[in-house]
Amino acid sequence: MLERMRIFSGNSSRVLAEDICKKLGIALGRASVSTFSDGETSVEIDENVRGMDAFIVQSTSIPVNDNLMELLIMIDALKRASADRIIAVMPYYGYARQDRKAAPRAPITAKLVADLLTTAGASRVIAVDLHAGQIQGFFNIPVDNLYATPILLEYVKRNYPGKLIIVSPDTGGVVRARAFAKRLGATLAIVDKRRDTPNESQVMNVIGDVKGKNAIILDDMIDTAGTVVQAAEALKDEGAVEVSVCCTHPVLSGPAIERLSSSTIKEVIVTDTILLHETARACKKIKVLSMAGVLSESIKRIYYNESISSLFI
Repeated sequence: MLERMRIFSGNSSRVLAEDICKKLGIALGRASVSTFSDGETSVEIDENVRGMDAFIVQSTSIPVNDNLMELLIMIDALKRASADRIIAVMPYYGYARQDRKAAPRAPITAKLVADLLTTAGASRVIAVDLHAGQIQGFFNIPVDNLYATPILLEYVKRNYPGKLIIVSPDTGGVVRARAFAKRLGATLAIVDKRRDTPNESQVMNVIGDVKGKNAIILDDMIDTAGTVVQAAEALKDEGAVEVSVCCTHPVLSGPAIERLSSSTIKEVIVTDTILLHETARACKKIKVLSMAGVLSESIKRIYYNESISSLFI
């Protein structure tokens, strides 16, 4: 039934791509993605894709620039091989944090990446929990922004009975946290923070009553973990019984694992939009949930030109 579909992967998301293929009952497409001796990316598509729907599963995670170039070159290769539709499946959309001109002479890298993908030849993009919803408007091609919320909700419902409070680590995540709390029948709190320089934040105070409750911090990503660790300390100081964290994208760069391991955080619940590095996989606090089911169903629906939005109703 999926004979006109091919799924390929670069080097950043091969495990997730293989899981998606298992769900769909097809083999991962044959492609060689390597580097020349000078560091340039080399791509060869090793099977016929003429007239087919070609999906490329590739997160632009660490090393971000290498993985982004792999994706762009694979799109170009498939375009020149006469694929009918080329869909970039980006579980983690890198460069998304610079989505507006927040300071004079600053770039808007989220728009730049959108232009690169379109120019390379992508006809559609699938992403998961974009850092900001307006990034969809940076494209002149269809963008499907999928959500990890149903997977995270199911895990929390099953493993966190009792009195819960959902916490947004900043004002920008309030809408996400409020919707999450509503589905759980939980209350909402906000951590007011001030960020003076990138990757550094200082927690100011907690808005909401967390005393005697199990707090779950909800965010779209954890990078250096400075924000969530400081937020957890502030919540404990305000009387929270336990503090856990839910996030979609485990970037976990720099001192993140060390900070999480030594923090008061009970559990860090993440998805596999980014493949964890070896140190992160060894951290006992991290629980990884699979996005393969949601992504495989979305890919199948795109192939059959069916609705994706109904997945999240």
